Amino acid sequence: MIIDGKKIAADIQAEIARQVDQISGRKPSLAFILVGDNPASQSYIRGKKKACAETGITSVVHEFPASIAEGDLILQIQRLNIDPLTDGILVQLPLPPHISERIVTQTIDPDKDVDGFHPVNVGKMLLGDPGGFLPCTPNGIRALLERSRIPVEGKHVAIVGRSNIVGKPLAAILMQKKAGCNATVTVAHSKSEGLKQILHSADILVAAMGSPLFIKKEMVKPGAAVIDVGINRMPNGKLVGDVDFDEVSKVAGWITPVPGGVGPMTIAMLMQNTLESYWKRT
Repeated sequence: MIIDGKKIAADIQAEIARQVDQISGRKPSLAFILVGDNPASQSYIRGKKKACAETGITSVVHEFPASIAEGDLILQIQRLNIDPLTDGILVQLPLPPHISERIVTQTIDPDKDVDGFHPVNVGKMLLGDPGGFLPCTPNGIRALLERSRIPVEGKHVAIVGRSNIVGKPLAAILMQKKAGCNATVTVAHSKSEGLKQILHSADILVAAMGSPLFIKKEMVKPGAAVIDVGINRMPNGKLVGDVDFDEVSKVAGWITPVPGGVGPMTIAMLMQNTLESYWKRT
């Protein structure tokens, strides 16, 4: 079964839109910070602004030249931190080499960190504290599994990739002692011995290593759910994931396509976090 991430994300955004529509007065507001003229970053911002428009969330883009000094960018973030009309702040990555992503991330008020990357929110995630924001892509995967009615509790989840954006937080989320989680999680990577055996034992396999078409059908347990987080552009211009979709779809019980799988869920969770921030602040 192909998991339609676009439809699930659209359903979530429709639910958010209905809630926002019922708000009288000021609507939730999300501030984007875009540094430089990276075409990919501009495209991501356009997609997120579109989702804001569709859900009724106000969006404001603050654009700065790539030459902006780190200190000046931090001042701009601090202004948004104290702005009562701003509920969420998202700094579009990557940043120019002279600006520290770590320092910028830590400058954002944790209560407005709708990306879920601030150390305070990461700590709350690890502790299972519901008071923080979960990072959008891992939480989107959790929601994708839940809404597709794929059993997670007690199942073996193998995640290939240990990034701070997907692999590590997803492991932390799915092992939590709460509904829709309670999984046994293995985080595998390029140094893992017996990788094929690890993956073949998984009930849910999440590919997030950034290697095009790496996951082949012989690595997948028949009937397993395969979640492809990778997005890679091939020399012919085609977008593919980390999973060889044509092969793996023949043995998987569920599988996400690329594009149209995890990507839309990331944006839906960003909208959800922004609305949650609004409720906390009003």
